[in-house]
Amino acid sequence: MQLPNPNNAPTRKPYDGDLRKLIIALDVGTTFSGVSYSILDPGSVPITQGVTSFPAQAKVGGSAKIPSILYYDKEGTVRAVGSEAMEPAFIEQAEEEGFIKVSWFKLHLRPDSLQLDFDIPALPGNKTPVAVFSDFLRYLFECTKSYIQRDTLGGHHWNSVEHNIDFILAHPNGWEVSQQGQMRRAAIMAGLVSEVESQERVHFVTEGEASLHFCINRNIPFKKDEGVIIVDAGGGTVDLSGYRQTPSGFEEIVTSQCVGQGSVFVGRRAHKYLLERLRNSRFGSDEDVQQIASIFDSDAKHTFRNPDDPVFIKFGTFRDRDPSVDIKAGQLKIPGNIVETFFEPSIKAIIQAVKEERKEATVPIGAVFLAGGFSANDWLFSRLKNELEPLGLTVSRPDAFLNKAVADGALSYYLDHFVSVRVARFTYGTDCVRAYDPYDLEHMRRRATIITAPSGRKVIPNVFSAIVIKGEQVHEETEFKEPFFLESRARAAYREISADIIVYRGKSSSPQWTDLEPRMFSTWGTVYADVSAAVKTAGVHDGRFYHQAEFQIVILFGGPEIKAQISWQENESRYNCLRTDPPVSEIVLKYSIE
Repeated sequence: MQLPNPNNAPTRKPYDGDLRKLIIALDVGTTFSGVSYSILDPGSVPITQGVTSFPAQAKVGGSAKIPSILYYDKEGTVRAVGSEAMEPAFIEQAEEEGFIKVSWFKLHLRPDSLQLDFDIPALPGNKTPVAVFSDFLRYLFECTKSYIQRDTLGGHHWNSVEHNIDFILAHPNGWEVSQQGQMRRAAIMAGLVSEVESQERVHFVTEGEASLHFCINRNIPFKKDEGVIIVDAGGGTVDLSGYRQTPSGFEEIVTSQCVGQGSVFVGRRAHKYLLERLRNSRFGSDEDVQQIASIFDSDAKHTFRNPDDPVFIKFGTFRDRDPSVDIKAGQLKIPGNIVETFFEPSIKAIIQAVKEERKEATVPIGAVFLAGGFSANDWLFSRLKNELEPLGLTVSRPDAFLNKAVADGALSYYLDHFVSVRVARFTYGTDCVRAYDPYDLEHMRRRATIITAPSGRKVIPNVFSAIVIKGEQVHEETEFKEPFFLESRARAAYREISADIIVYRGKSSSPQWTDLEPRMFSTWGTVYADVSAAVKTAGVHDGRFYHQAEFQIVILFGGPEIKAQISWQENESRYNCLRTDPPVSEIVLKYSIE
């Protein structure tokens, strides 16, 4: 990897693999989606290419993205996707036959921690978020395959890569392992990969990190010892990430954020306003309001730049008029200061998030780089500049197609891998027991919960043992581990032991007890292992032998994906295990080793 300097874009090394390989980066957005790809030929320097035409786009000149919408019939069969679902003939058919439109489906995957200002459109009753995501991925891949066969490889050369394809799926900063798991399952259901191959061939990157890679490849200068905040403003979410350049790469310097204030919520506020304003006019039907709101969403929302100028929404013919609501000659006039209010909650949320990132960063922040389709709006850009530059922050956007930032950046993440240090978004650990200390006030408060262990010792449950602390910088090659031991009377219990990896989302810098803020703790995942070879008979209590086995819980940050393992020693050799099958039912007490 060669790093960029202020005058030159980064240079990639030739691909050193033995076989031709295809890399496909899929950016499934709330409102629009795009694809970038690279064909890796041995000895050649990989280049970034994009799918720049999709079915039904020839009539409008083509585009690098398609709408993230699908139509299903009543039986749940996909009838149209993307631009094909926008054709007038199909829309007429959809209305006549009662097809069901699905949009914003990506937001149905969101974690509970991501709050939204509005309800999102419901899915059909016979479809889950994963099933819809799968149908959309299948369509994107089919379009990508056709495009590459037609414009890059040629049909007869597709077989040179079809069994050697890696996929990169970008997702908002706020997505967690549960969302990654659902996206991986969708990729399997879509036929992109088999379940056996999915761990090795499906990769994830946050939209914030993808946007950083996009900025690097667009030769945006990074100053020495100065941090930057990347603001990826998209349709559903706004993702903020902070980085600095070092001699060896880029380091994340602050916990990333994900704010549910993307451009779709500007449109939602406009729709709410139009419902109220047109309620008593002859244009107040749900159909008319929806049509006017859709035109605002596709046009005025993107071009609005000055609250002193009114916005005109052309929706009807010259004969359509209602002066009482400023409708003349088939167009509705909205004062610019009203349109400004549609943007304001999103703008305020972004400004507040930037200030928080700046305050928490480990190095001074000097610049803010904007990416994502929402960032192309001039009013948003000017407001952010006016608010943030007096704070000593320069605000800029790459001179490129901002809506392709995530797809191109996700591909660069795979090829260039500029980031080697990230910041833990939460505190990760596990639950365990601890020996009862009658002089410890917290132990005394929990006397009613005392358990007698197989060894006879008194222990307290609901202890949280932190392994990775929120805000901690984590290197890709670093293992975070804590030692524990299990105690049981039954040797068979050690054949399949389990450990829950628990996430703490509260504000405490040193959480100790899971029963103090139970809603702030949730299970990230569970790891299983057979540690029977590490079991030792530890003693006798009440005439019965009890056994112990020492092990470590290991958490690894090998990239945007987090992995966990159980590690133990057998005959002076270390073993790691990550199991997915459930453990046997057996009572085992897990102690932290203090």
